[in-house]
Amino acid sequence: MTILKYLTGYSVTVTNQVQALIDTHKLGDVLLKKYPISHDIRTDKALYNYVIDMKNRFLKQSNSLSKVIYDDKIDVLHQALGLHTFVSRVQGNNLKSKNEIRIGSVFKKCPQELLQMIVVHELAHLKEKDHNKAFYRLCVYMEPDYFQLEFDMRLYLTYLDIAGKLY
Repeated sequence: MTILKYLTGYSVTVTNQVQALIDTHKLGDVLLKKYPISHDIRTDKALYNYVIDMKNRFLKQSNSLSKVIYDDKIDVLHQALGLHTFVSRVQGNNLKSKNEIRIGSVFKKCPQELLQMIVVHELAHLKEKDHNKAFYRLCVYMEPDYFQLEFDMRLYLTYLDIAGKLY
């Protein structure tokens, strides 16, 4: 029996269904059928452009982003898929602030939809710092299938733990 660390908050019924897919070696097939193609956003520059495009579509009035990168140091095992950081620095008489988004490098080769879900999550932190109702409403505004994609991303991470790679 596999420990389903990414699915700890889900019901026993759901985790049993996932465990059955794992036991019959069908989890990868289910994911590949639903998401047959990996995205092609491999560089930090491409990721920055992708995130800025999405920000400009949904959050035009929010603070600007100074950096968007894939980060090898983000540990998905500690509940972090990406990070949104807000840094304020005093420079002379001015207070300068920077917003940065860092996304785990494990998502360089994942389905487009899952990368989009992570980007939506991190962009929502520009407006809402906490994971509250307003935060999740904003996520659903930007990505109507947000909750399904979040679940599928957890399945994807579970599969990576078992098999090492999908694509």
